[in-house]
Amino acid sequence: MTIVAEKRKKNGWSWPDEPAGPPDRTGRIAGTVLTSLFLIYLVDPLSQVYSEPHSGGVRVAVVVTVAVYAAIYVLVLVRMPWYGRRMRIAAVAGMFTCGVVLAVLLGPDDLVFMTYVISVALMQLPPFVGLILGLGITASLLIGTAIEEGAPDWNSASILVVLTIAMFGTRQVILANAELRAARDEIGALAVAEERARMARDLHDVLGHSLTTITVKAGLARRILESSGNRDQAIAELRDVENLSRTALSEVRSTVSGYRKASLPAELVGARAALQAAEIAADLPHAVDNVPAELQEPFAYVLREGVTNVIRHSDARRVEVRLGGSWIEVRDDGTPKGECGSGHGLSGLSERLAKVGGSLSAGPDPSGGFVVRASVPAAVTA
Repeated sequence: MTIVAEKRKKNGWSWPDEPAGPPDRTGRIAGTVLTSLFLIYLVDPLSQVYSEPHSGGVRVAVVVTVAVYAAIYVLVLVRMPWYGRRMRIAAVAGMFTCGVVLAVLLGPDDLVFMTYVISVALMQLPPFVGLILGLGITASLLIGTAIEEGAPDWNSASILVVLTIAMFGTRQVILANAELRAARDEIGALAVAEERARMARDLHDVLGHSLTTITVKAGLARRILESSGNRDQAIAELRDVENLSRTALSEVRSTVSGYRKASLPAELVGARAALQAAEIAADLPHAVDNVPAELQEPFAYVLREGVTNVIRHSDARRVEVRLGGSWIEVRDDGTPKGECGSGHGLSGLSERLAKVGGSLSAGPDPSGGFVVRASVPAAVTA
């Protein structure tokens, strides 16, 4: 699964993601100062309780309630995101209780100060919960003022409605931006993984084949010098080793830069030379005109990997390569060493063929030997 697929689809009932960790000292100070600036509006209920005829007990209750209300508000916005869902619910419930107490002590029009709890609910709880809470408080304010004062307080209600809708919209924008960032990060991670896989496949194909051929030719030169002392033939083999080394270095550079392309005709020439050096009889096609251009590169990699595996992993004495318009087959008469059909090279071939809608099969031939076959459906090549 991908990173985004592993995460539950976000919606209006989803909880906000918890931050990676609590803020540092500077973050706590800045958060406390910024959130405290909005508490200036809570001066109004304090002024109201002292400017109107209220008992001492009511005044003390209002002061304590406002203090608790403000403290929870600051704590929630500065620290609460790191305390988990239960603490968030408890904090919103505490603030809601304080708002109700103010409305009971001072009148239903003071439900307008529920703006703080609505803001917190919309930021710390699932968005739909905050939306329902905001609209419910607005309805309570209208009903309460209509009963208490004879007419609904539309001004205070409009403040609550505008705040609720604005905060809900802001929360949805934040959620959308978070999803876009997650998608962007996933795309970046997938691009890096794909590039690593490409380089691993190409380096395996380049170095595996080239080093195998170099090893075979170097061994052949050594045997020539040990057995017959034919200096000219040994020098010729060593020249081939030198040329192969330079070609491999060039291909590695092309692989790193991402501009390397395999050529099917060139791979046939290289396969013939490598098999000849390994003293393996080769029956190879003389032309590739029947293979569509878009399939020549993946088939070139199949040919390279198949021949390399024959030289490295079997005791074959003969190899046959057959080409069709939508398939290639590498067949030998040897006995493979190790587990058949496994390895990084064959898995890399499967990935290459999958990109052109093809498939790869590799395994023992019932009539003897080993066969690697790649094919692409005719509908894909049409």
